[in-house]
Amino acid sequence: MPGLSIQELLSEENAGLDLELLAGFPGLGNLINVPRIQKPGLALAGYTPSLHADRIQVLGSTELTYLGQLSQLDAETNIRKLCDIAICCLIITKGQNPPKLLLEEAEKKGIPLLRTHHQSSTFISLITQFLEERLLPSKTLHGVLVDVFGVGVLLTGKSGIGKSECALDLILRGHRLVADDVVKARLKLPAVIFGEGSDLLHYHMEIRGLGILNIKHLFGVAAIRERKKIDLIIELVEWDSSANYDRLGLEDQSHDVLGVSIPLLNIPVSPGRTVSSVVEVAARNQLLKEMGYHSALEFQDRLEKRMAETAQLHAREIIGGNIE
Repeated sequence: MPGLSIQELLSEENAGLDLELLAGFPGLGNLINVPRIQKPGLALAGYTPSLHADRIQVLGSTELTYLGQLSQLDAETNIRKLCDIAICCLIITKGQNPPKLLLEEAEKKGIPLLRTHHQSSTFISLITQFLEERLLPSKTLHGVLVDVFGVGVLLTGKSGIGKSECALDLILRGHRLVADDVVKARLKLPAVIFGEGSDLLHYHMEIRGLGILNIKHLFGVAAIRERKKIDLIIELVEWDSSANYDRLGLEDQSHDVLGVSIPLLNIPVSPGRTVSSVVEVAARNQLLKEMGYHSALEFQDRLEKRMAETAQLHAREIIGGNIE
């Protein structure tokens, strides 16, 4: 799992965290490794075994009011006991001023002490969402991610097989591009994989013979989207007359991405075959499967039932009408 330094957290501008550094500059290299936070109420009361030092510790009005009601000796003892632990970061909410001793101990022990003007509940929601986005496992995939009828279809295959050309045809049919060539896949709990484009290649697509195209400028904002859940992987392969391809759709395959199994289809490519139409039908069929309707299995059930009825009729003709 990737770590996030306190310096990176402090420098974040797009998450709306509104953070400022009050003390503990030497600890800005501390890493956050889990997307959960903690409110150290018990630790401020002197009980520290339940404190998770690898989590951000959020101090709100309740915690600071409690410290203010303690005797000076108890407050100093508990603050020093708290700061003796290698906490990754302390954050004070509602723009409150921390006790002087907390500032001194945080600076002395190299514990970053930050402040935000958000209320505790608002900040906890913002920081949790931000950390889940940044800290959950991610992986870079080679392919083209397209939103087809609301289904996130990842087109894969060897270089030059026609992934980008197929995606361009889908865009002309009214579908939306998410990413071309480099797809950043990120795990979203509990078991969902989202894909998005890299910062450099966002909205761009490479078409051999044309070069780099800006899909947003060519077709408008309705032809793109920032990210999409990956629901289906389609691998484009060269047509091989000697290969055995699935003719009935009964062989359900899957591909593992960051521990999540995603349905996989192998689509052979040959001259004159409109691959984009096949991808559209595959997306529609995936929607039906997610609704519990499996065309191939239904056909198999009907076929087996018809075969059983036919066998029973033949048996009656041979043996007689008393067969059960």
